Amino acid sequence: MLKAFLNAFRVPDLRAKILFTLFVIAVFRLGSYVPVPVVDIGILQRQADAGGFLNIINLFSGGALTRLSIFSLGIMPYITSSIIMQLMTVVIPKLQQWQEQGETGTKKINQWTRYVTVVLALLQSTGLVFLFHNPDASGFADVFPQGTFTGANVAFIVLIMTAGTAFIMWLGELITQRGVGNGMSILIFTSVISTLPAEGNAILQQGGTGKFIAILLIGLGIIVAVIYVDQGQRRVPVQYAKRVVGRKMTSGGSTYLPLKVNQAGVIPIIFATSVMYFPALLSSVYHAEWFQNFVNNHVQNQRSPVYMFLLAMLIIFFSYFYTAIQFDPTRTADNLRKNGGFIPGIRPGPPTADFLNRILIRIGLPGAIFLAVIALIPTVVFAFWNIQQFPFGGTSILIAVGVALETMKQIESQLLMRHYEGFLG
Repeated sequence: MLKAFLNAFRVPDLRAKILFTLFVIAVFRLGSYVPVPVVDIGILQRQADAGGFLNIINLFSGGALTRLSIFSLGIMPYITSSIIMQLMTVVIPKLQQWQEQGETGTKKINQWTRYVTVVLALLQSTGLVFLFHNPDASGFADVFPQGTFTGANVAFIVLIMTAGTAFIMWLGELITQRGVGNGMSILIFTSVISTLPAEGNAILQQGGTGKFIAILLIGLGIIVAVIYVDQGQRRVPVQYAKRVVGRKMTSGGSTYLPLKVNQAGVIPIIFATSVMYFPALLSSVYHAEWFQNFVNNHVQNQRSPVYMFLLAMLIIFFSYFYTAIQFDPTRTADNLRKNGGFIPGIRPGPPTADFLNRILIRIGLPGAIFLAVIALIPTVVFAFWNIQQFPFGGTSILIAVGVALETMKQIESQLLMRHYEGFLG
């Protein structure tokens, strides 16, 4: 491993890409510590944590939300925008046409993803400003000094936070073009791992050395399991027949269609966690005592069996739901038929689509159950140990491991192209 890193720095252009990526990461982390104007930093620093439905935003911003910095929203608006565009691709025929146009259509979809990101950042930043000003409704201390919550200040802060999100998008695209790996994924990875030292220190202070070592061993086990499942796939053999194109005959061949066990990635956990916060929002409007007690004691209490059961069921549901959106067996079977490909023993067309759909259902169940188990490990730890932090949550580990593996593969391919031994050598 160390030799591979040294080899990467021996190649001038690869060394330049790595150093450029590290520079952009440093700029990104610096921006997360620059607060927006007007707000009282002392009050922000005394906040315990973001809490509630803001946990996800705080995770993807690397803790910038609790500092109300210019990068408070982090990359979350872009993630939400990307998910919305993927969902809309199934519904809107125009987006389907763009998706089938290849690189040209992808550029159009990416451009609209940026537009939607800016709109979402504008809405989310406005909501956050009013949320941090209304302690009775949000549970946060008012971070605006007396007389500073004016229309001009609010508009200025919203503009700065929206511009910060747009700047983050630009940084991510710079990494993709001139650095190593996918830029957005690298920034998400940076945000996730930046909170690990503080959370580890909190566990050490609250639980002592014994619990700290135990949680560290649990985390290492989770990382190994995530790597194992993330690499797991069902390879469906595909055979291509010889075809005559013009005056030339294309040679046939065989390959395989990889179907991952965890086809949906971390998206089901994000969806399920977001849905679990809806009852809390509803309870702020519907003030029936029985409903508020049920929400507080069961739906929002991570130590409650009801919470664990609901979260697991939602993760399994969204795992199948997102896989069905992301991978269309009918379209895949049609593309195979058009290109002269077929699965041995399976007739082209609808039988191939049914075959692929059955495989997805079978291998999707263990993948969905694995996601549910990974997401529930922190709640189980909280139920048995009196600690407030667990740095190896499902979302953070899945993102960190996935991005790290993908980046290592890209560096590996760059090294192999230049006849250097890579990470897998």
